Amino acid sequence: MNIGVAYVTPTHKVWMRMEMPTGSTVEDAINLSGILNQFPEIDLERQKVGIFGRISKLNKPLEEGDRVEIYRPITADPDLVERRDQ
Repeated sequence: MNIGVAYVTPTHKVWMRMEMPTGSTVEDAINLSGILNQFPEIDLERQKVGIFGRISKLNKPLEEGDRVEIYRPITADPDLVERRDQ
């Protein structure tokens, strides 16, 4: 099945598409993508992951077309940060 893996830092945007066997999990996709080697600061025990913006567990089975996302930790309290005009 065809899936995507995405990770964004302040200076890098990574979006890769890859083929995975049926029954693969979110963790399988992350491990096989090589993104952990590219970004050694990723800590799957502490950082949240998701599929299309919805938080997910690492053992969630993937479906055709899913986009696995690795989320960076929040570094500022959103209640204390001044809102920007859009």
